[in-house]
Amino acid sequence: MQFINDFLSGQWNWIVGMLPEAAKPYAMPGLVIFIVLNVTLGACSYLILLERKLSAWMQDRLGPNRVGPMGLLQPVADMLKLLLKEDVIPGHVNKFLFVLAPGISVFTTFLAFAVVPFGPVPKGLTAGDGQFPFIIAPGIDLGVVFIFAIGSLAVYGIILGGWASNNKYSALGCLRASAQVVSYEIPLGMSVVGLALLCGTMSIEKILLFQAERGIYGWNIWYQPLACVIFFIAAMAEAQRLPFDLAECEQELIGGWHTEYSAMKWGLFFLAEYTHVITISFLTSILFFGGWHLPFIAETTSNYSGVWMVKVGVLLAKVSVFIVVIQMLRWTIPRFRFDQLMSLAWLCLIPLAMVNIVMVMVVKQFELNEWWLLPGSAAIFLAAGLMGTQSTKPFARRVAAPIETPGHGGHGHAHAH
Repeated sequence: MQFINDFLSGQWNWIVGMLPEAAKPYAMPGLVIFIVLNVTLGACSYLILLERKLSAWMQDRLGPNRVGPMGLLQPVADMLKLLLKEDVIPGHVNKFLFVLAPGISVFTTFLAFAVVPFGPVPKGLTAGDGQFPFIIAPGIDLGVVFIFAIGSLAVYGIILGGWASNNKYSALGCLRASAQVVSYEIPLGMSVVGLALLCGTMSIEKILLFQAERGIYGWNIWYQPLACVIFFIAAMAEAQRLPFDLAECEQELIGGWHTEYSAMKWGLFFLAEYTHVITISFLTSILFFGGWHLPFIAETTSNYSGVWMVKVGVLLAKVSVFIVVIQMLRWTIPRFRFDQLMSLAWLCLIPLAMVNIVMVMVVKQFELNEWWLLPGSAAIFLAAGLMGTQSTKPFARRVAAPIETPGHGGHGHAHAH
């Protein structure tokens, strides 16, 4: 481990020494951006393969197994297909906005990842000090707000793509997407207010460090389990993953807002969706499950050789678990109706998020033990479930319309079924 660290440091110092003085402060951020961009692109390609394998396993069939050993080269074949496929732009579309929309979707999803740490961020990090930051843009105190703000812009790519396509299915898809994203932004933002009150910050790095310094019983999942559930559901709805893919469901809208897209422009929309999935998994792991912290293995006081590799591995393992959960939900829960989708946000998640915020405020105001939040969250969840079962009305019995019996002078007899 120490040999690898010394070798990498030596090579990096040699490369930086060859740069002009004006470019040296930008060398490390450029390296981090290069690593994050390429690793994310490669991860998205093989996450698609993983999802196809999981889908095959859950449906008791064979997945991709023809291209390369065990189908491992299938993502390469798919990428070549997208790059070489004819790029069709229908004549009835608004060409400028039609081409611009996929770029907006990809840009916003990658920009949101700029403030997400993927490893142990060094304390007191300053530009040009030579330390690897494990984050593209360190030191942003409102990192959570930044992610929500940038994530809300992603809907513009969908709206422009659907409107510029000049297609009724695309228009319906982008209208659904806009209503869905705007609705679920509210519980998504409210779910982290309790975290901000508990941790005293909206910085993602500081929230992670706050949990790591308190140990495993300092993870926010113990104090905000309800907020974690709300955050995860709302984030999946923002990413429009099943069962929340009402904007692109093929049974109703063919492909929704990307019906008219093909080749690499369609691939960019797909890349944006999977990048969003990775961001959701990172945020869930960092905000609620301690990020890179793991008892006895990756502590804030750990100083053995190669500890940064272990911490990165722990965080990636947690992220991988949530990615697999998101992929398995695709074939587990049926798609909602659109009215059910809206009701879930406005009549369920938003009230629950408000009650959770009030509960955290009461605990903080009266200086109660934070462990009271765990049974409080469970009580709120159970009460909401009981209220939901009581408010569900049975379907009204359908009565057939009166049917006229032939041969009675036009005067029929009503037959109720």
